[in-house]
Amino acid sequence: MITPALICIATAIYFEARGEPGDGQIAVAQVIHNRVEDPRYPDNACDVVKQGYYLNNNPVLDKCQFSFWCDGKSDNPRNINAWHDALYLAYISDRIPDRTKGATHYHTTEVYPKWAYTGEVTAKINKHVFYAGVK
Repeated sequence: MITPALICIATAIYFEARGEPGDGQIAVAQVIHNRVEDPRYPDNACDVVKQGYYLNNNPVLDKCQFSFWCDGKSDNPRNINAWHDALYLAYISDRIPDRTKGATHYHTTEVYPKWAYTGEVTAKINKHVFYAGVK
């Protein structure tokens, strides 16, 4: 069954990791699941994905937890095959062991955000590094 949570997780997979192999895409979804379970974050997938700063009910450019949500670009998937893959991977992502080992944050290997200093690396999967305990 396609739920709003599934759509939000699939959209995050699509825009944050569609160039990664399946294990990397699933890991992004598992970060969302981990945040839903963490009391520091919203308690549903859509609110986790859309978390950030807003002005007049619009996300502030580049001030969101998931960069795709507030990058100023369309959030409508254009590659139908990649979208179907993202939906499937979102569906199975909470049914398999957590590849991120409880991570609530990640970034690509192309950047090193300042928050990364405050966390513990739990996994490196393809071009993403995953962290737990970020302050």
